[in-house]
Amino acid sequence: MKPSTSPDKAPETAIQYPPLEAIMHTHVDTFAAAHYLMRKPQTLRSWASLENGPLRPQRINRRLAWLVVDIKRVLKANK
Repeated sequence: MKPSTSPDKAPETAIQYPPLEAIMHTHVDTFAAAHYLMRKPQTLRSWASLENGPLRPQRINRRLAWLVVDIKRVLKANK
C-alpha cells in the first residue's frame, strides 16, 4: 500500500521551476534555491545555520529567502 500524501504538500520532485533567468522576484524560497543550485534543501538550511556556505539567506518572517542575484553569482563562479 502506498503511503498517503497530503494534497497541500506536493512532493519536491513534482514542482516545475521556471528557468532562473525568468525569475522576476528578488528572492526565492529554500526549495527553489536548492533546485537551482542542485543541492538538497537541507544543505542550504545548514549553510544558513552554520553561516559557512557560498551564499547567505535573508530571514523574512523567520523563513529563509535566497537572493536570486546571489544564486546567479554562485552558478557563474562554478562554471
